[in-house]
Order: sequence, then structure tokens, then C-alpha cells
Amino acid sequence: MTAPHDPPAPTTTGTPDEQSPVGVVIGSIAVLLLLASLDQTIVSTALPTIVADLGGLDHLGWVVTAYILASTVAAPLYGKLGDLYGRRVMVFFSVGIFLLGSILCGLAGSMTFLILSRAIQGLGGGGLFVLSLSIIADVIPPKDRGKIQGVFAGVFGLSSVIGPLIGGWFVEVASWHWIFFVNLPFGLLALAGFFFGFKAHPDRVAHKIDYAGAALLSVALGGLVLVTSLGGRSVDWGDMRLWLVIAIAGLAFIAFFQVERRAAEPVLPLSLFRLNVFSVTSAIGFVSGAIMFGALTFIPVYLQIAKGASPTESGWQLIPMTIGILTASTLSGNYMGRTGRYRILPMIGLSVSAVGLLVLTQLDAQTAPPLLWVALALIGARMGTVFPVVTTAVQNTVPRDQIGTATAAGLMFRQIGGSVAVALFGAIFAARMAAELGGGAEGFANVAELGPQMLGALPEATRALISAAVSNALHPIYWIAVVLAVIGVALTLILREVPLTGRMVPRGE
Repeated sequence: MTAPHDPPAPTTTGTPDEQSPVGVVIGSIAVLLLLASLDQTIVSTALPTIVADLGGLDHLGWVVTAYILASTVAAPLYGKLGDLYGRRVMVFFSVGIFLLGSILCGLAGSMTFLILSRAIQGLGGGGLFVLSLSIIADVIPPKDRGKIQGVFAGVFGLSSVIGPLIGGWFVEVASWHWIFFVNLPFGLLALAGFFFGFKAHPDRVAHKIDYAGAALLSVALGGLVLVTSLGGRSVDWGDMRLWLVIAIAGLAFIAFFQVERRAAEPVLPLSLFRLNVFSVTSAIGFVSGAIMFGALTFIPVYLQIAKGASPTESGWQLIPMTIGILTASTLSGNYMGRTGRYRILPMIGLSVSAVGLLVLTQLDAQTAPPLLWVALALIGARMGTVFPVVTTAVQNTVPRDQIGTATAAGLMFRQIGGSVAVALFGAIFAARMAAELGGGAEGFANVAELGPQMLGALPEATRALISAAVSNALHPIYWIAVVLAVIGVALTLILREVPLTGRMVPRGE
């Protein structure tokens, strides 16, 4: 197999963005990433309380789906618009829409209003990750980006632990409304940092917006998110409406690629796929997203249902994963900064992740906590060696005026991988639970909806049956994740390494 080649990394200096105070910008980016990642985790803890207050249990899933749908659709557009009109103005727009949605969510008095507000929040939130990671390329030389993005990977890992804890605290001490209002001071702090610290780029060039491509990509991604979020859960796989959405999404993808071939300034230039680093890291991102979102989604289910841990206790037990992320991302960043190389890092990360996932294939109610913690730390090490590396590698290879577009595309593939994996793993889990329980615990096939308190009220024999069923139902999920990790290692073997430079690249090169 011959992989497409990439041009040597440009090394010309002299971008105006070097005049931005780097410390202020980096701090503002960290706040933005914390804001974006916390919002994905803090809401989950409050969902039962929200339903008890607003009603609408049948529409509960849409509180999460509305945000994911809107943010996934918006993310590629922010990447392209940031390249065309400057990331500074797009940051203000993105954060402004996100904060408006947060205020509306906090004021919601009905489930319908909350779902619509979450969609608005997602339209803004779709730009937070994309713009933040793209701005790094505007102010940090390639060799140093790994260190910074490694720290940001740690921020994401930390939020996965403290998000549920903060959400639970607000619900218990104040009100669920505050899980949305808490976004306001963070968002305003980030905006102030960008206003005073990130200089606007002086270039003003006439552009032609690819409206057709943007619309088709939105329809295609929207359909994909709807199918993976609702299929087999809210909507049965045999429902013709679901297959109609699949058909529309498929046709939109086909039409999108046809339009992008002729567009003057495509929202996702197909020429990027001819670059080895972009195409291979996109595939690695897809696999890694599938492992992260798909496999880790079920760890709290295991801890709370099979082991009987409380939500807070299960949150604390995820700390080893955060330690793995922080340690690996710090070491990876230092390695890239010293050597200018990166290819070996995802190879190591995915390999140790496969070992951790092998441990998870043997989970049962008697698994010792230290063994689980080691497995989670190894999986966290994959996140710390893959996500910062693939972003840095892509930004080092593509032209400066396509950095935002390429960064957004990488995040898009990661999100798609996660969405597909969650749907696939969820279907496998449900099928295995039904087979494991049979008629022995009728009514508990959807065991993931059981809380620890409800589980504690059941007879001991029923609890033991459900605990064993959950453990056994998770085994095939983690075996699939092991295979995905091995595929990821194989992909690193064809990844071309373009040495990272210590110089900035001007726009247009």
C-alpha cells in the first residue's frame, strides 16, 4: 500500500499573529476548552433531577442529542469560516451563541424550551474545540504545540471527572439551573482574554462561501448523529423513518463530495485527503474516538450497576484515567519539543491502550479496583499520546490558510467514530443483556437506567444476576475495542512523519 505524500513542512517566519501575548491567549484557550468539555459531562448528573422538575421523560435523550447534533453540524463550518475571516471574530461569535444558549437553558421552564436552548448552545459550542485548537497554530511554533495541546488533553480528561461531581453538587446544594449559569463567568473570562490578547489579522480578502457544500455536509452529519443517537433506543431499527434518515444522509454525503470537487473555496477541500498525514491521522482519530466514546461510556455503568458504586464514587474512580492523560500528554509534548518527531507516540499509546482494554475484557463484580485503575490509566495514556499528536501533525502539514478546516475535519472524524461506536456498542450491550438475563429478571433488560438506590432495593439474588449480566455483556464491547486499538497501531505504520519545525508559517503558505 502506497500512502500519498506530503510536502515538506514550510519554515518561513514572520506571521503577524506572533505579536499576540502568548500566555494570555493560551490561558483563554484553556478556559474555552474547559467550558466546552465540562458542558459535555456536567449535564449527565442532573438529567434525573431535570426530568423530575420539567417532566417529559420521553424526550430526555434529546437534551443530550440536541447539543451533539447542533455542535457536530456547526464544527466544520467554524473551521472554514475561521480560515476565511479570522478566528478572533469567530471566537466572539461562537462563545456569544454558547453563552446565550446557556442562559436560555438555565431559564428553561419546560422540556421543549430546554431542548431548543440546548440546540442553540450546541451551535455555539461546535466552535469552541475547533477554534481553540486552531488558534494554537496561530501563536505557537509546531515543535512547541505538542506541549500545549498535551496540557489541553489533560484539561479534557480532568473535566470528565469533575464534571459529574460539579453537576451533582449544584443539584444537591442549589438547583440544576446553575449547571448552565456557571458557564457565564468562564465564557466572559475567555472573551476578555481574547479581546485583549489575540490580535486581529489585518488581511481582508474577498471570499466565496461554499453554501451548497455547507448545507449538504450539515444534512449528512445531522442525519448520521440522529441515526447513531436514536437508532435502537428512541427509535426501533425497523422503523422506516430511521431508514429514510439514513437514505437522506447517504445521498447528502454523495452530493457533498460532488459539490466539493467544483467549489471555489470548499468547506472541506478534498485535496486534504491526498496528504498522507491528514488522511492517516483522520483514520486514527476515527478509531481513537470510537475507543474513547464507545468503550468509556460503559465504565460508569459497570461501576454503578455491577459494583454498586454511587455516581460520586464512580467519578472518583475515573481519576487514574486523567492521571494517564496528563502523564502521557506531558511526556509526549516534551518529546515532540525536543526531537520534532511524533510518529512513535500514537504507536505506543494505542499499544498500551490495547493492553488496558484486554484487562477490561475480563471485568466482573470481583475485579479488584487497582486492576481497573491500571487499565484506565493505560487507556488514558492513549488519549494523551494520540489526540495532541494527530492535531499537531496535521497543523504542521497543511497550508496555513487551511489549518482551521483541517483541525475541524480531524475533530469531525473523531466525533463520527465516537457516535458510531456508541450506537454499535449500545446495540451489542442491549442484545447481550437480553440474552444474559433471559426471563430471570424480567423488566431489567434496560439495566443502564437503574440507579444504585433502585438496585440496592432489589433482592440479593436479583442484584447478583444483574451484576453478572452487566459484566458479561461488556466483554464483547471491549474485545471490539481491542481490535480497534490494533487497527490504530497498524495505521501508525503508514503515517508519514513530517518533522516539526520551530518556526511559524505565514498565511498562504
